[in-house]
Amino acid sequence: MLGIHVIYTMKPGKRDAFLAEIAACGAREAVLREAGCIQYDYFLSAQDPDQLLLVEKWTDREAQKVHMTQPHMAQVADIKARFAVDTKLEFYDC
Repeated sequence: MLGIHVIYTMKPGKRDAFLAEIAACGAREAVLREAGCIQYDYFLSAQDPDQLLLVEKWTDREAQKVHMTQPHMAQVADIKARFAVDTKLEFYDC
């Protein structure tokens, strides 16, 4: 199983707007319907109001690669480009 932590740093004060647009476009629900998706959840930082953690779990690396080619991921990329200033990825086997 593949796990990914995506750590977003948002433009100041834009975290809630990012989450609202992600919810409005239905991307999370679409990802959860993808073959191989086990988890796709956002978590708020208690210390930093401009930081956000996305926890992804996939059955394998191939499922995650296919995930990145899905049309809803283009929507996520557009939203991220407008609201995020930095993204860090941490991959791990679980």
